[in-house]
Amino acid sequence: MPELFDLSGRLAVVTGARRGIGLAMAVALARAGADIIGVSANMEERESLVQQQVEAAGGKFTGYRCDFAERAEVEALAQRLCELDRPVDVLVNNAGTIARAPAVDYTDDMWDHVLAVNLSSQFVLTRGIGREMVRRGHGKVVLTASLLSFQGGINVAAYTATKSGIAGLTRALANEWAPHGVNVNAIAPGYIATDNTQALRDDPNRNRAIVERIPAGRWGEADDLAGATVFLASAASDYVNGIVLPVDGGWLGR
Repeated sequence: MPELFDLSGRLAVVTGARRGIGLAMAVALARAGADIIGVSANMEERESLVQQQVEAAGGKFTGYRCDFAERAEVEALAQRLCELDRPVDVLVNNAGTIARAPAVDYTDDMWDHVLAVNLSSQFVLTRGIGREMVRRGHGKVVLTASLLSFQGGINVAAYTATKSGIAGLTRALANEWAPHGVNVNAIAPGYIATDNTQALRDDPNRNRAIVERIPAGRWGEADDLAGATVFLASAASDYVNGIVLPVDGGWLGR
């Protein structure tokens, strides 16, 4: 059944693609046959790491810059993507940020920035691309949720609020767009070794407590998201709508 996971001829947009989870997602889609548009606030014009890895996997790559904290830039990105000479078949909306502080010390600026990047921009870009997918009658949208879509976390009030919002947005859009052939789902990564979790891994007590809680006995790697990404982007998930799929080494089942 390899054809169920074949993305040959498809165009996939991956936000937050410059490093970490987004980079792994982009490369996984390229290995499945897709061409990639990678978007990041600091995407290099040429010879980025993601470009090198996507092209090594056999895909074509185009890089765009977008500051996801700026609504006008996100709207311009959506318009630009809708005006391409080929349609966007897959949107992986992965861009995100985090700010850590106790809730009593969390500033309005921190709150507003995290909500703009993690939730508002996700809706604006998904709305723009999704409108065209609905019109055509097919498309795949994959949002990046989190374990904190299910739990509260510590010292990450805005991040938890946004990732809970992503879970709700996934279900709401799936309800509206599934009748039009557009699948909207989300992946909830567990504790993955990326820049966003460096502070946790550097804290011996927190690191030990986290690993002891994970049945798989280790931190996840970005490449652990590859299979779920290809599944939700491919024909293999044509009857999958509105789910938040944990890829967490068993954390939520503990």
